[in-house]
Amino acid sequence: MKKLALLTTLVFSVMFSSASYAEVALAENQKFKTADGAINIYTKPVPLNLYDVKLKTVGKLRYRGGIHLYSDNKRFGGLSSLSVSVDRQRLISFSDDGMAFYARLIYDRSGNLVGVKDTYFKPLIGLEGQSLTSKFESDAESMAVGMDGEMIVSFERFHRFWRYRPGSFLPERMPGPEAMLRLPYNKGIEALTYFSKGRLIALSESEFSSNSNSVLGWVGHSKGWIELTYLIGGGYRVTGAATLPNGNIMVLERLFSRGGKNAIRLKSIEAGSIIGGTVLEGKLIAELSSPITIDNFEGIAIREEFKGKAIIYLISDDNFNPEQRTLLMIFEMH
Repeated sequence: MKKLALLTTLVFSVMFSSASYAEVALAENQKFKTADGAINIYTKPVPLNLYDVKLKTVGKLRYRGGIHLYSDNKRFGGLSSLSVSVDRQRLISFSDDGMAFYARLIYDRSGNLVGVKDTYFKPLIGLEGQSLTSKFESDAESMAVGMDGEMIVSFERFHRFWRYRPGSFLPERMPGPEAMLRLPYNKGIEALTYFSKGRLIALSESEFSSNSNSVLGWVGHSKGWIELTYLIGGGYRVTGAATLPNGNIMVLERLFSRGGKNAIRLKSIEAGSIIGGTVLEGKLIAELSSPITIDNFEGIAIREEFKGKAIIYLISDDNFNPEQRTLLMIFEMH
């Protein structure tokens, strides 16, 4: 178990901090695949619009390919968070069932996403090296990856942060906002990302007081956490966040109603406006709804292609529901 945990953390630590680390990550990938963890993943391409396959743009985004991922492994699914390596070759996604999914991304000659390979699937490792098994302790919802390779993971139900440091095979507790412990059982921190000067922004799914048009959030730094508010409205809920190449924050929002409108929104927040005690309001980048291909998107990652061009990766949580899908779609922001 300790060997597997160490290999998992090595992948964490080398995978994200720089492009040169990606080669080491691949080597660790191959070592890990010799252990019990390889998983068969099948994919199907998905168009941006099923009824107009030539459509490539929505809002300020240009579609760069997408796939439906599925498996004969019944534990595959529920993917709620996402991170992509600096060289855009690998991804890691945590499920709300306590599993970590790793894959190498396949692109065509134009740089559009067409598939995945070298896929494997392992339980998240707990504070004492144990696999997380119960839903109460394993519901990972978001992750933030630092420049030095550390990874911060937020969990709901049992609300907490864990930090995975480079070179350590065990996670450690990380202090979070005190008010986080009072969040509703299934409305924890859904969005977490690093931004300027090593600070963190965390946004919850919980409404601010009785005002359903805003949610609780915090900005974290070396001295602790300061509360802020994020305006949302329209029935949407925060499901993820990532940092753009220019330092601003992209927030992923989801709208779901049975028999009604289902949609997602992407909004940007100026990094300079993220100050404790403030009310944040994002600028709309794109709204996706039928007939655009969507599902329950909860994970978001952003990487720079070249000269500041942002490539946005989205992954959906199928809730282990046969009527939903695990989709991985990427977009170029223009």
